[in-house]
Amino acid sequence: MRPDARAWFEHRTTSAPSLDALDLDALLRAKLRGQHRVSVVLPARDEEATVGRLVGELHERWVRRTPLVDELLVVDSDSTDATAAVARAAGADVVAAADVLPCHGSRPGKGEALWKSLAATTGDLVVFLDADLLGDVTHFVPGLLAPLLADPQVDYVKGCYTRPLEYAGGAVPAGGGRVTELTARPLLNALWPELAGFVQPLGGEYAGRRSALERVPFVSGYGVEVGLLVDLLEHSGLAGLAQVDLGVRRHTSQDQEALGRMAGQVVSTVLARAGRGQAGGLLTQFRHDGAGFVPHSTAVAVDERPPMATVPEYRARLGDAVVG
Repeated sequence: MRPDARAWFEHRTTSAPSLDALDLDALLRAKLRGQHRVSVVLPARDEEATVGRLVGELHERWVRRTPLVDELLVVDSDSTDATAAVARAAGADVVAAADVLPCHGSRPGKGEALWKSLAATTGDLVVFLDADLLGDVTHFVPGLLAPLLADPQVDYVKGCYTRPLEYAGGAVPAGGGRVTELTARPLLNALWPELAGFVQPLGGEYAGRRSALERVPFVSGYGVEVGLLVDLLEHSGLAGLAQVDLGVRRHTSQDQEALGRMAGQVVSTVLARAGRGQAGGLLTQFRHDGAGFVPHSTAVAVDERPPMATVPEYRARLGDAVVG
């Protein structure tokens, strides 16, 4: 790790305290002092099995019992199950991604839901959490908010954690994050070595100031996290980024073929950010049908939305709050 990345890691990486050790009064005072409004966003597609419990616990802890969160929003990305109904019953506001900025159409992918959430929320501080998280993760919200509330220089906070790899019949304590270790980390270390201090560059739990998030594009698919990291490095500088150790993150694991498609989108995003073009835009994978290998291809080219601050409907809604 080069010296600036190591210094950043040591200076800008903190550990989120447990809920029992958390100074909630200090957090609430900091929120009041800064006149902040907090939005928590969960992008979701077919997550009825997990989203209800997660939303219910977040709503109970941070909306009803402690007024740390002002908006709790689930952005439903064309779910075919009861994700929207379950999330709404648990206490979240729910919007369909297709219904936000409808004149701009709708695209598939997680990044699309995140981009549109900026137009569907009003908080100046925005926390993003994946909707398939397992276990008690209520401490993620104050953990991610703390650096933003404590230091006005910080624009963006990434969560980091150990990621168990769970599979039928067992688990590996820290075997998750395979796309990170085999794809994203080597590319970032080679092309943006100052970002080498990020433990989970593809992690789905992070928070930022609206004033920064609205100034950068959002990749529509799985490249959204690495795209945001690189773009916010350019926008805010390394000193404007921070990292919080949230402990352990458990979620539903994807199979190898799905991870390959995810890696393809990450590679396309990195190559585009490095000025290397689209690199073909297709990922060819192979399945064995019992008689031989059968190729099939998936589009992994970068499809991104422009900075929200450039969208006329968004600018009209916020008026003078968006400048230039």
